[in-house]
Amino acid sequence: MTRNDVLTYIRTLHGHQRHDQLVALRSLFTCAKRNGLIFRNPTSRIKVGQYEYAVLQPLVPEQVDRLVATAATPATRLILAFVAVHAARVASRMLDDVDLGNRRLTIAGRVRPLDDLTRKLLLDWLEHRRRRWRNTAHLRLLINNQTAAKTSRASNHWISAAMRGQDATRERLRVGRQREEALTHGPDPLRLGEVFGLDEKTAMCYADSARQLLLASPREPPPAELSVKPNRVQ
Repeated sequence: MTRNDVLTYIRTLHGHQRHDQLVALRSLFTCAKRNGLIFRNPTSRIKVGQYEYAVLQPLVPEQVDRLVATAATPATRLILAFVAVHAARVASRMLDDVDLGNRRLTIAGRVRPLDDLTRKLLLDWLEHRRRRWRNTAHLRLLINNQTAAKTSRASNHWISAAMRGQDATRERLRVGRQREEALTHGPDPLRLGEVFGLDEKTAMCYADSARQLLLASPREPPPAELSVKPNRVQ
């Protein structure tokens, strides 16, 4: 096994899984070399904190369509719009983040225009919220039966319920939207950081991924679009 073999393997892992696997491999090969079982440790020049990011691959339309088909409630449809259209983390959204009159939305401290789809889904959700929890004083935009009478935010488990078991997860949709921005307007990490409130390292990762995709496939078709029918649910 060579260093490149190890790098190829760990590129398929992320977060704690990558960290734990690499620590285990380093320990295994260090022990093997110490006991004369191998001549060279293939992990000796690979730092645990070092990660060479893989190219972020887009979701295909069929994966998005399957997810949209499960969006059966006003809350779920709004969650999909926030993630797929605005790349927003929805659990922390407040009522004050929404300015329907001026068609503006505040995300990560940045004010952006409110598109027609998100506006319709917001109106549906706010009407449902008003009817379902008429006396709630909760300041968060998204609430449920467990949080309506409290001040706590809705759990990630509840927010991700409709996406469970789907290829198009909340994180993949959010990353896909950021990737789409980089492909459409150019792989500029400064722009990505400004639009989405990303830290420097994350913005550079998405920009590098988009740059590699553009070089590999300059005529790549546009990414799958979200189209959530904003019907009212009683």
